[in-house]
Amino acid sequence: MPENMPGRINPEHITIVLNQPRYPENIGSGARAMRNMGFYNLIVVDPENFDLEKVEKLSTHAARDVVEKIQIFDNLQKALSPFNYVVGTTARLGGQRQVNSPSVMAEKLIPISKENNIAIVFGREDRGLSNEDIRLCHGLVNIPTADFSSLNLAQAVMVICYELFNAGTKKKHDFNPRLASCYELNGMYKDLKDVLIKISYINPENPDYWMNYIRKFFTRMNLRAREVGIIRGLIRQVNWYGQKMYKDGLDHKKNQEADL
Repeated sequence: MPENMPGRINPEHITIVLNQPRYPENIGSGARAMRNMGFYNLIVVDPENFDLEKVEKLSTHAARDVVEKIQIFDNLQKALSPFNYVVGTTARLGGQRQVNSPSVMAEKLIPISKENNIAIVFGREDRGLSNEDIRLCHGLVNIPTADFSSLNLAQAVMVICYELFNAGTKKKHDFNPRLASCYELNGMYKDLKDVLIKISYINPENPDYWMNYIRKFFTRMNLRAREVGIIRGLIRQVNWYGQKMYKDGLDHKKNQEADL
C-alpha cells in the first residue's frame, strides 16, 4: 500500500465470532452484514439451533461464500485460541470495564490488523457475553444508543463491520509485530496463577479475582509471543527455585535430626 494512502483494516485478518447465538436467522443476517462490508471470516460457537436452511435464507446468495466457510466450535476459549487480539462487544458500562466506541476501536485495530489475527466477539442475543467470556478479550467495544439500548445481533454486526470498513487515517502507522495468541497467553496465565498460589502471593480461595488485575496489566502491553516465552521461563525458574529451597530445607532438617 502506498505511503500516501490512508491506513486501512486488513479484512483477511478479521473474524466475526458469534458466541451461543439462539436463532439461525441472526447467523444468516450477520453473514450478510459482514459480506456487505467486505468481511468473510465467521465463527459460530455453540449455537442453540444451527439450521443451515434458515441461515442461508437470511444470508441470501450474496453471502453464500461466508456461510460456506463458517467454522463451528463447542466453546469460546477453544475458538479464540489462535487469535492474537480479541475484542468483545458489551452493552454494559462502568465498573472495571474500559470500553471503546466502535470508531475508536476500529482506528486502534488498523495497525494491529497488519500482522495479527483479530476476533470480534458478539454474545447471546438475550444476555451478551459473560464475565468469563470477557476475561478472554483484550479490549471491549460498546455501540452507543439512545434510550432503547437493545440491538438485534445482525444490526450490531453491521455497525461494527461498517466502522471496521470505514476506519482509516492519513498518518502512517507504526509497525506492529505479531502478538501472542490467546492460547499462548492462557498458558502463561495458568502458569502464573499456579506459582503465585504456591508462594502465597494471591488467595488460593479466590485466585481469579487477583488474576483479573494481572490480566489487565499484561493486556495493556500487547505482549509478543517471544515475550510470553520469556515470562513463562521466569515462572518456571521461580517454581524450580521454590521447590529446591523446600527440598534443601527438608534435607537440612533431616541432617540436624541425624546429628542429635
